[in-house]
Amino acid sequence: MTWRERGSWPRLSGPLSARRDQTGDTEVKALRGVNLKIESGEFISIAGPSGSGKTTLMNLIGCIDTLDEGEILIEGRVVSVLSKEEKTTFRREKLGFIFQSYNLIPVLTAFENVAFSLQLLGISNGEIKERTMAILKEVGLEGMENRRPGKLSGGQQQRVAIARALVKNPVIVLADEPTANLDSHTGEDILKLMEVMNQKHGTTFIFSTHDKMVMDFARRLVYLHDGEFFSDERRE
Repeated sequence: MTWRERGSWPRLSGPLSARRDQTGDTEVKALRGVNLKIESGEFISIAGPSGSGKTTLMNLIGCIDTLDEGEILIEGRVVSVLSKEEKTTFRREKLGFIFQSYNLIPVLTAFENVAFSLQLLGISNGEIKERTMAILKEVGLEGMENRRPGKLSGGQQQRVAIARALVKNPVIVLADEPTANLDSHTGEDILKLMEVMNQKHGTTFIFSTHDKMVMDFARRLVYLHDGEFFSDERRE
């Protein structure tokens, strides 16, 4: 499998403020005055209590939510000003997503779940098969490509989700609570796998988490509180 050289990183500059949520007569700003630069190839966790703004921050980087002010740059492109259709295309081509509940299509096999994201890009059937089989082997699912999600364990389903996120060679993988539905041993195995993928391919991984184990695995930990940065810790 050929992986693109990456010299790009997401940058949030501003000060950046997230879209306001209307609750009765109260306006709530989920993020306030946030400035963040994430280097290419980082393995970073965004942590904080419920309501701290971490989900909003992930959704902004993922081109899902909308800003009040500031800008978001990925690969030198100001993605925060893209139209809804342009954001959809950007997500499809440039971003990978890993979810707490795996979000696999139950009627599709492991192979078909992974291949589907490439089909959306109009890639030839031959290349789809080659890339899908290669990434399934990399994540430890060789021989399981014809199993549907219901015949896979939680850890195996998350491996399919990781393969689906990586097969299109994204510049960033956004992982939302990727260990939340796994026991501690399986969760650790999944984190080790993502760490290997990060180091092998240089893919930027950004986690949103409450899980201390995920925080401990991260080489950088950003902690949010009440929509503002509380700390930003880098580790060797």
